[in-house]
Amino acid sequence: MNLKPDEPLGADTTKRYCKTWDAEAALRMLLNNLHPDVARNWEELIVYGGSGRAARNWKEFHKIVRALKELEPDETLCIQSGKPVYIAPTHKEAPRVILANSNLVGDWATQDYFDKLDRMGLMMYGQMTAGSWIYIGTQGILQGTYETFAAAGKKDFNTDSLAGKLILTAGMGAMSGAQPMAATLNDAVILDVEVKKKEIARKVKEDYCDKMTDDLDEAIDWAMAAKKDREPLSIGLVGNAADIHPELVRRKVIPDILTDQTSAHEVKKYVPSGYEANFVELLEKGVDVREGEYVRESLKSMASHVKAMIDMQEQGAVVFDYGNALRNQVELALNIAAGQAPPVGGMTEADVADLKGHLKKIGLTKVRNKDGGYIYPGFVLRYIRPLFCEGKGPFRWACLSGDPDDLLAIDEALISAFPDDKPLIRWIKRAQKTVPILGLPTRICWLAYGDRAKFGRIINDLIKDGKVTAPVVIGRDHLDCGSVASPSRETEGMKDGSDAISDWPLLNFALNAVNGASWVSFHHGGGVGIGKSLHAGMVIVADGTKERAKRLERVLTVDPGTGIARHVDAGYALALDVSKKKDVKIPK
Repeated sequence: MNLKPDEPLGADTTKRYCKTWDAEAALRMLLNNLHPDVARNWEELIVYGGSGRAARNWKEFHKIVRALKELEPDETLCIQSGKPVYIAPTHKEAPRVILANSNLVGDWATQDYFDKLDRMGLMMYGQMTAGSWIYIGTQGILQGTYETFAAAGKKDFNTDSLAGKLILTAGMGAMSGAQPMAATLNDAVILDVEVKKKEIARKVKEDYCDKMTDDLDEAIDWAMAAKKDREPLSIGLVGNAADIHPELVRRKVIPDILTDQTSAHEVKKYVPSGYEANFVELLEKGVDVREGEYVRESLKSMASHVKAMIDMQEQGAVVFDYGNALRNQVELALNIAAGQAPPVGGMTEADVADLKGHLKKIGLTKVRNKDGGYIYPGFVLRYIRPLFCEGKGPFRWACLSGDPDDLLAIDEALISAFPDDKPLIRWIKRAQKTVPILGLPTRICWLAYGDRAKFGRIINDLIKDGKVTAPVVIGRDHLDCGSVASPSRETEGMKDGSDAISDWPLLNFALNAVNGASWVSFHHGGGVGIGKSLHAGMVIVADGTKERAKRLERVLTVDPGTGIARHVDAGYALALDVSKKKDVKIPK
């Protein structure tokens, strides 16, 4: 850690350091990932998602920066779990950077084994956009969360507004912190439970959350008054969902909508009842805590959390999982208690017996129905899959100039390009008013197959015509229609049973690379944890040139194209219809 910079990082937009705009963009986005207003903990290189890092350590960070500055236009920098390992001779249209983060061979893809390699300095957890240098802060998930809540309104309540509806959730970190604003943008009242007071305070300061309290009675009073008045309100409640949710069940305070975004993808990142921090944070503070004890208490708390969610569903709440592996971890707890899975994280026989007793006490025996599906579904399965069938997903851009006027020019061009897309226009106008600029000016929206390539051309033309003053980074989350295999999130409940097949993100990764993306990435474990997902990312830089226009067309066509093909292959009629209408070639 002695190599850590004395001052916080951020993208320097005053001069160009690299020999190509692709390398310069990678450098600026790496630094932007670690901007103090963007990263969760820049001093530890942690960007978001519990422990998602931008580089393996500070030594490797500085090596990456030097390599990018020296990279020739016909070379490609290879990154292995946050460490630069090879500068390969390639060609000018090849990606300037290829990243592989957190990948393990199947039988070794366990959290315990990954943690061992991480401690040895051999790997790092890249999450999705942390290790691929395209994280844009909480906004990166904001529109997706907004659209998910809106979809819940339409599907479950037959309404375009959630006015008078109460959403209950937990988690207010870097990504989960989008929930309060996403709810109020839909006119809802939201009660968001978060263990760490500082996380809520940060989101209140950033205007993502309206109010904060550590008093449950006060939180309920605020929520019920706003619900009665049909006024949007976001409330951050300092507490633990494992305690708060069962108490709400006891009091018969049942929300209209219930979900969760706590950091449950790693057992040791979920904060149990009675604890103030996760396992790693406790060790850093010098707290003497046994690993097996912490893991036991974490699994017990997650079980209480999920039991309350199931109870609320039985009492009328619309409940869905938001892809953080909470259901998976509780299923693991049930299997450990039943002797069907080995103990994890240093658990002893006594720990297993304690866990078994707790599950019996709260009356939790299963998280799946007789048909094999989860008792409450994931958000993609319930709301998002039709969008994936259209090749629709998160499309984001960052203005490398650092000039907010460039962002505004692109916003206005987007509105002009898609005048009939009312939800999109509503989102952009609301984002302009409510979403703060943190680090480089950035925006996200969901665009479908064909529309992504169209808008890529528009951005490139804006740069060519001088209406945008510097190149623009175009990328996306790994959460997309054809770039991820995640059986408890993006690919949960596929029609043909292909949930766990990970050929698709590999095809997506390769196609984006050969078609000229500026950098591509392939990761393991993002969102839901080690052993539970494989996923690919892509970034391409628009620089205003004719040559780049061709690459933009290719990349922004095949990237969502793999999503349509994936869903056609799985038997979705909507995807097949879209493929015919948009001339996506599917072998017959």
